[in-house]
Amino acid sequence: MTLDSVRSSPLKRFSSTFDQEYDGERNSEGERHGRGKARLPSGDTYDGEYEHGFRSGRGTYRFRNGACYIGEYLQNKKHGQGIFFYPDGSKYKGDWVNDQRHGYGEYTYANGDTYTGEWFNHNRHGQGTYVYKDTGSKYVGGWVDGNQEGEAELIHLNHRFKGKFWNGNPVGRGKYVFDIGCEQHGEYIQSEQEKGEGEEEEEPSFLVPKWKASEITKLTLWTPHGENPPSPREASLAAAGAEAVEERAAGAVTEEVKIPSVAVTDESAEGGDDEPSLHEVSSEVFSPARDEGEEDEESREEENNKDLEDQGTTSLEEKEDESKEAE
Repeated sequence: MTLDSVRSSPLKRFSSTFDQEYDGERNSEGERHGRGKARLPSGDTYDGEYEHGFRSGRGTYRFRNGACYIGEYLQNKKHGQGIFFYPDGSKYKGDWVNDQRHGYGEYTYANGDTYTGEWFNHNRHGQGTYVYKDTGSKYVGGWVDGNQEGEAELIHLNHRFKGKFWNGNPVGRGKYVFDIGCEQHGEYIQSEQEKGEGEEEEEPSFLVPKWKASEITKLTLWTPHGENPPSPREASLAAAGAEAVEERAAGAVTEEVKIPSVAVTDESAEGGDDEPSLHEVSSEVFSPARDEGEEDEESREEENNKDLEDQGTTSLEEKEDESKEAE
């Protein structure tokens, strides 16, 4: 074999070109095949498995901007199970298809919020649960292209809303369920937002959902799962509270209640930031809660008054008997 033939060999030219960027196993054709380490022109690095020159199998890809992916590859694309750590501190762990979050996975956002559920083409899509760290509230239900849409529950600390969502907002009929057992039925209607002073009339009106209550159901005893049922005394106090709640609720049936948008967006790119839009979970709805301490205090006062009356009656009878004996 002459020197010219060695220099002209495709395998030799391939190896000499990439030896400085790749350190690992090759097949008989000179392709990266097996286990190896590589440094890309962008400054990113990969340590893992290759197959016929492509990243295929398990590996770790580190981006120059600090992002990192640990998981499975197929022909240079994330495919299978994997964890992606984003530069802002957020993380996704779950299924990947063709370099996209696709299937089932959990995303932990930089602000502590989490989404666990189905994904389609990099977006939240299907059924999933979004938990808001700051408030502890959570959305459980349908998603379409990253937006809350379909049947769902928006669960807060002491009450929840059950109904339909579209484009991140509640729509149509639904109900608020309070932990003490009272349900407020109604519907969300689209209402034009009031314009401030100096705003031009030509500007398009922004529609916001407003809650309009229509019915308050009777109070029913509610026992959290795993707790003992209430005693007869507590049951009677709850029944008394029910009457008061219904009286107070009657005046609030026709009130319009406004709830802020619950839209959450999901825009991301490989190695870039992936943050949801800020969402303040709050519900300015009628809450039929009553202070049980006040009920107990009123009940004790009634019992004390009754005891005093009984004692006064007994004392009067004794004095009358003593007067008769003296005569």
